[in-house]
Amino acid sequence: MKSKERVRKLRDVSADELRLQEGEMDEQMFKLRFQFAMGQTESLKKMRELRKDRARLLTILHEKESEK
Repeated sequence: MKSKERVRKLRDVSADELRLQEGEMDEQMFKLRFQFAMGQTESLKKMRELRKDRARLLTILHEKESEK
């Protein structure tokens, strides 16, 4: 999925749902970092995508919170 599509989907979601997704992303990033440290994965691409998606999510979340 392209980043513009991801952003469009995130903008349609409520702030509470965004917070839940943020927690899920944090958990996924933790697991990937742990796997990378243990040498179980070599995929930096997935970590990079998750980090960027989390940043997009947080940006949209802050925009929604500042609208109130």
